[in-house]
Amino acid sequence: MPKRILVVDDEIRYIRLLEANLVPEGYEVSSAKDGEEALEKFSSGSIDLVILDIMMPKMDGFTTCQRIRQFSQVPIIMLTAKGSENDKIRGLDSGADDYLVKPFSINELLARVRAVLRRSQPMGGTQKRIFTHGELRIDQGLAEVWLVSKQISLSATEYRLLLQFSHNVGKIVSAENLLSSVWGPEYIEEKEILWVTIARLRQKVEEDPHEPRHIVTRPGLGYYMPSDEEIDDEDF
Repeated sequence: MPKRILVVDDEIRYIRLLEANLVPEGYEVSSAKDGEEALEKFSSGSIDLVILDIMMPKMDGFTTCQRIRQFSQVPIIMLTAKGSENDKIRGLDSGADDYLVKPFSINELLARVRAVLRRSQPMGGTQKRIFTHGELRIDQGLAEVWLVSKQISLSATEYRLLLQFSHNVGKIVSAENLLSSVWGPEYIEEKEILWVTIARLRQKVEEDPHEPRHIVTRPGLGYYMPSDEEIDDEDF
């Protein structure tokens, strides 16, 4: 069954450009010209991916992204203006999975779409089904994450990132390794995506994000999920 993509942009030329290049690749494309229409389209049908512009009338992309995240973890690619570093970070912080800078090449667009959809697929593996780390529990069979007795809602990217730490307990994992494993080798220089996603993940899985126990930074080296012994001793 073809993946369905919702393109949200108030510039008709970008909607037509995306449609002209996504449809031949086998995707179904629907469109909206502002955030309000996007929410209506989203709620009326099954959407596999949203490509969302920031600057739009009625409701901007940041607000639209936050509204979608209130009830769905569908992958979102944010379209940002060239050189707007703050927009990239704010977009990721709003819950977007990736960003694309205007003007963009068609090859880059298609690569980002493939990568985001790939990350949204369930992960296989031979790791044990139930993983516990202190008060954190991951059920890999159901792709569920619990903190104490509360279930946590994670995006597909956040979940894959957390699994990378659970598969490497007691080991320092470099930023480059995480980017390549979770996002893909083409993202190895995209450090800000990792920084923002880790910050967002800590907000969800840490009792105190400022004093993390599950995802610890090792300055100059990478990130680290301490062993159970270290958690018990609080020596990390």
